[in-house]
Amino acid sequence: MTPAATRPRVLVVEDEQEIAGLIRHALERGGIATVEVATSGDQALKLAGEQPPDVIILDLNLPVLGGLEVCRLLKARAATAQVPIIMLTAMASESDRVTGLDAGADDYITKPFSLRELAARVRAALRRGKSAEAPAMQVYRGRHLVADFDAVSITVDGAPVRLTRREFELLKYLVENRNRVLSRDRLLERVWGYDQVIETRSVDVHVGRLRAKLGPAGPQIETVVGLGYRFLA
Repeated sequence: MTPAATRPRVLVVEDEQEIAGLIRHALERGGIATVEVATSGDQALKLAGEQPPDVIILDLNLPVLGGLEVCRLLKARAATAQVPIIMLTAMASESDRVTGLDAGADDYITKPFSLRELAARVRAALRRGKSAEAPAMQVYRGRHLVADFDAVSITVDGAPVRLTRREFELLKYLVENRNRVLSRDRLLERVWGYDQVIETRSVDVHVGRLRAKLGPAGPQIETVVGLGYRFLA
C-alpha cells in the first residue's frame, strides 16, 4: 500500500457528514488517496486555493455557495483549472448532467452510488491527471527567468545559470506545477524518486541553493509554511 504521505490528495465537498465519512473511509482504506473534507462551497474554494488537490469530489446541493458555481470558479482559476472534478449529486436527469458537464465537471455520479464505482472513477481521474502532469510547454519565460527544459538551458536576465542535475529537475517540476503548492514528500518522490535514503531537509537545502543561483528570479519559489513550496508564475 502506498504510504499516506505520498498518496494523491482528494478534496470531498459534501455537507452530509455520513456520506463524506464513507467516501473518506473507502479512499483511505484502499490506499487510493488521502482525503480532506469541505462542508460548504466557500470552504471548498478556500481549501482548493490554498493547496490544490489532485481530484475534487463535488456535491451540488451545498450551503453558502452551490456546487455548480464552485465548479465554474475552480475551472476559471489557473491554480485549479486542471484539477479533475467529479460531481456527486442526487440530481440525475439528462439536463442536470449536461449542466454539470457544461460547468466544467470531468465526471458525474448520481446518488445513491456505489463506493466501489466512485473509487474506480477517482483512480481513473488520477491516472488521467498523472499522464497530463507534465505539460507540453518546454520553455518558460518570466520577467527574469527563461528556462528551456528541452534544451537544458536556464538564463536569468540573459545570463546563463549552471544548475546541477537535481537542481534542474527540481526547477522543472516546480515550473511544470506552477502556482501549486508541492509538499516536501511530493518533491522527494517526483524529483529524487526515493532512489536514496534522504531526509526532507535535503529538499530545503536544494531549494535554498536553487534560489541563490536564480538571483532575482529566486523569490518566485515561495515557501508555504507548514506545506511545502510553490513556484509563482
